[in-house]
Amino acid sequence: MKKLYFGGPILTMEPSAPRADALLTDGARILALGDRDALQAAAPDAEPRELGGAALLPAFIDPHSHFSQVASGFLQVSLAGVTGPDELDRRVRAFASGHPEGWLFARGFDPTAGCPVPTLAALDAMAGGRPLAVQYASGHMGLFSTAALAALGVTEKTPDPAGGRIGRENGRLTGYLEEKAYFDALSRAPGPSLAELTDGYRRAQALYFSHGIATVQEGMFVPAMLPMYRALLASGELALDLRAYPTPAALPEVRQAFPDELGPGAGRLRFPGLKIFLDGSPQGRTAWMRADYEGEPGYCGYGTMDDGAVLDAMALAAEEKLQLLAHCNGDAAAGQFLRCLAKAEARFPALRELRPVLIHAQLLGPDQLPRVRELGAMCSFFPAHVWYWGDEHLKNFGETRARHCSPAASALRAGVPFTFHQDSPVVQPDMLETVWCAVCRVTKAGVLLGPEERIPAAEALRAVTASAARQYFEENDKGTLAPGKRADLVILSQDPTAVPPEQIREIRVLETVRNGGTVYVRE
Repeated sequence: MKKLYFGGPILTMEPSAPRADALLTDGARILALGDRDALQAAAPDAEPRELGGAALLPAFIDPHSHFSQVASGFLQVSLAGVTGPDELDRRVRAFASGHPEGWLFARGFDPTAGCPVPTLAALDAMAGGRPLAVQYASGHMGLFSTAALAALGVTEKTPDPAGGRIGRENGRLTGYLEEKAYFDALSRAPGPSLAELTDGYRRAQALYFSHGIATVQEGMFVPAMLPMYRALLASGELALDLRAYPTPAALPEVRQAFPDELGPGAGRLRFPGLKIFLDGSPQGRTAWMRADYEGEPGYCGYGTMDDGAVLDAMALAAEEKLQLLAHCNGDAAAGQFLRCLAKAEARFPALRELRPVLIHAQLLGPDQLPRVRELGAMCSFFPAHVWYWGDEHLKNFGETRARHCSPAASALRAGVPFTFHQDSPVVQPDMLETVWCAVCRVTKAGVLLGPEERIPAAEALRAVTASAARQYFEENDKGTLAPGKRADLVILSQDPTAVPPEQIREIRVLETVRNGGTVYVRE
């Protein structure tokens, strides 16, 4: 069925023709753009879609998030916005009363919001003696009740793993686990049933669609996810495009389970590359930095992989012709990635053609950007950090370093391609909020953080459309509005490039279209 969109600004994201009067689709593909009368005459049977002044853009593309964690979040108690111990206790107890058996899981705890970190005794009390796992908003650390620690085999004699830490006071466990210690513990905790997960995935998919996103990432695929993904594909529940990145260790099992989906390409599910983790969280003070954290002489955070392991992952990516994504928040972690990438590309020159990506690159130094460009790498920034944790970054890193967090304008000047993400479930997959953050760069305390790193709205939109499609090697199929490309569209209440920058966050997604079919309409 042909559809003719007209009556509002149409932003194509195509540099040669950034705007169009009308757009004609035929099923899942864009047929033509141009003058409304001419397109109507060429396709008199097309269904008219009057925009009524609303803006039409390519559907947003998520360059990095954790789809399964977003789905699991619907099965957990949210601690977002908790600012005091009484509210924390109330939410956990209320959730426990509605889930009378088994483990309790909470997400989104953020001590930078003002709530003190609960003691182990407080965790035990609010959980009623049951196993309780509380994830920090950053996703890099968490809290476990006594029953949970016992079930996981974590004792006072358990050594800290390399790249992680088990919280202790006077030799006694506090319930706090950080980085590798946290991830290892969480991987051993029991998961929800297949029926519960299916419902969570359905709701997660609807959430992304409601924010205008039609392509989503599974930013750290592990073998435990395989049964759920088999079920999703078999049931037809997966309606969006999902791009999953397994760890190097998980690659053999992924290849066996999904041999036809390995590597970049079109389709509902693809495994375009691999994912490695090089450091931690800047607001959690575990990101690996070249210089000390403020107020903590001699402490720079820490890395999670040695150079040998990073080089092995790069060699595997080159041999398998798979893209490599590397989580690196701190400038020291970014430096490790760039140092190893230079060595790997000397051995495997084709590696640079695989578009390696520095995920987050929050504290990437402006002096490191020329090297990023030279090595053919990309950055996927998390500009919402400026709003959510910019004030914390000022405390942790001082004004000089904090002002350059998510250095989009510096990357633009250096010719480094970049995309924007939300690292959901760390924050909601709200692309318009992200665009607002990149354009305005205001913290919650009202600080204008790094005004020289602000970019125009058009460039911010490109980071979540055209550039994001390029990150996935799908620039010929999506990311801009052009004849032959996918009819993945988003209709916004206003044109983000035509409103005052501070109002961008108030724009709403009115409709999301995937493959020519409407998958979300704002009520």
